Amino acid sequence: AQLVESGGGLVQPGGSLRLSCVASGFTFSRYVMKWHRQAPGKERELVARISSDGSSTNYLDSVKGRFTISRDNAKNTVYLQMNSLKPEDTAVYYCAADLTGYWGQGTHVTVSS
Repeated sequence: AQLVESGGGLVQPGGSLRLSCVASGFTFSRYVMKWHRQAPGKERELVARISSDGSSTNYLDSVKGRFTISRDNAKNTVYLQMNSLKPEDTAVYYCAADLTGYWGQGTHVTVSS
């Protein structure tokens, strides 16, 4: 099984990025998917999760109203749309398939002027 993230980069405060995570090697549509992040010197935290059919989502309080998680089961892909980015959003962002132990390698997001 494999999860491959993309879409990270350097963005100015207030900007936007869209992260993607493509899954392979397991039945993607059966699993809750999550986005986590880990900032330098901090523990990894759960940012957002989405149910297997995409009907239910949950968010870390600090990103509510700014980030949107979505998925396309036909493409085995989960997304994280990040708007109104702040310097404190700087981190490595990882996707994960719940209850599988499958994690991506991470994509770096840096928010800085």
